[in-house]
Amino acid sequence: MLDNDYMKLAINVARAGVGQTAPNPVVGAVIVKDGRVVGVGAHLRSGEPHAEVHAIRMAGENAKESTVYVTLEPCSHHGKTPPCAELLIENRVKRVVIATTDPNPLVAGNGIKRLESAGIAVEVGLLKAEADDLNKIFYHNIEKKLPYVTLKAATSLDGKIATAKGESKWITGPEARLDVHKYRHQHDAILVGVNTVIADDPSLTTRLPNGGKNPIRVIMDTHLRTPLNSKVITDGEALTWLIVGNQIKEEVKKRYTEKGVRVFVVPFEKIVIKDMLKILAENGITSVFVEGGSQVNGSFVKEKAVDQVIMYIAPKIIGGNDAPSSIGGSGFDKIAEVFQLSIQSVEQIGSDIKIISVPTK
Repeated sequence: MLDNDYMKLAINVARAGVGQTAPNPVVGAVIVKDGRVVGVGAHLRSGEPHAEVHAIRMAGENAKESTVYVTLEPCSHHGKTPPCAELLIENRVKRVVIATTDPNPLVAGNGIKRLESAGIAVEVGLLKAEADDLNKIFYHNIEKKLPYVTLKAATSLDGKIATAKGESKWITGPEARLDVHKYRHQHDAILVGVNTVIADDPSLTTRLPNGGKNPIRVIMDTHLRTPLNSKVITDGEALTWLIVGNQIKEEVKKRYTEKGVRVFVVPFEKIVIKDMLKILAENGITSVFVEGGSQVNGSFVKEKAVDQVIMYIAPKIIGGNDAPSSIGGSGFDKIAEVFQLSIQSVEQIGSDIKIISVPTK
């Protein structure tokens, strides 16, 4: 096998931690000696051993004079766990191949310098694009200090998310709906508007065949109208946070906090998306999966507060002037002002099409 093959293995191993390591990055490590893989590891949860630690433990004495393939620069600082650069030095590895450097100011090249100063051969940049894609949420948090926002919508071929009478189950097929639950598992929070809660009483949980992580349920509810008997309040399946305007009285908020719900007040009478995202970031949310209705989606798009759009399109035509589209609100007045996206991928899932787009730079 070649260096590329071993790094691909490390990247595939790292994927096991996607959605589980926040606020840390996902990392995979593979240790090779005499043409044999002798150790493999992945970082699986914040505060637990890093990928290099698991791989070194598996390799044991075989770590000496080995080559280590790691998807992200080994840390060089003491955090919740000891520095991995020192661990590699202590185990006398011969060579370290790193896919990409760590943007965290606490690391940012220091891990590489520490390895090189100990006489270890270091190579950087192998399969960098693939490794960077694994940690786009982590990089975004470091740079923007805001959650990474994914907006998801499921529409008919003519862009409708429901009929004129409000019926929306189900536009897309079971394969697409299962794919959505994978994204719920991978995000810290799932966000909808209060009208979705009132109309559908959703659980907003992850339902995968082998289980999965339930995201925190965030409800945009300016006037605090979430029913006290709704599932997001009563089922205990996941934490629920309500985002409200600054006109809500304390006695009203208390009805929700007594049920274990956190109520966050934005600075103004109406919710401004970017103010809300700052509040979420300050409370540890690194990623948000927006599954709102037309108006909520429109609010995020209007403020251009979206980092990724995932659109599922079903081969159905609903029609009707009053049938809602996926993006509502006031929209943009001029084509020159619209939210411009770049398509990253198009694939068929069951009978539906899935398109992933990101904002153009």
